[in-house]
Amino acid sequence: MDIKPDRMVYLGYGKYWRSDAIVGLMPIEQDRGPGRRTEVYTATLEQPIVASRSEQTILADMAVASDDMMRLHEAHEILSDVSDAFDDMSDVLRRMLVNEAKFDVDLWLRRIRRVLRADGTAESDVGQSELF
Repeated sequence: MDIKPDRMVYLGYGKYWRSDAIVGLMPIEQDRGPGRRTEVYTATLEQPIVASRSEQTILADMAVASDDMMRLHEAHEILSDVSDAFDDMSDVLRRMLVNEAKFDVDLWLRRIRRVLRADGTAESDVGQSELF
């Protein structure tokens, strides 16, 4: 595996580290839980950083990816951001967009969520009311 130098790798909960400074990954087996998935050993710290992401995910972010894979990853991040923005949109603005511009926010939100779920990059969007 070729590690791309100077790439910032997301470790979870707002933690980032340079890919070429990470020297080891150890999955946490005892006391593993939310926010405790992997110990990340770095060249500059004596103690490991506790990451909330799995070692496979961190490794995938560290590795050299093709331009197509990088564009695909960026597209998924953009779709996720757009989905979040649509979620925060007021009902009044949604109605205005439907009536004035024929732009159905709810339809696009469902399509975006379907795409993100199909690729496994987003968590389930099913609300509790939809379960029954």
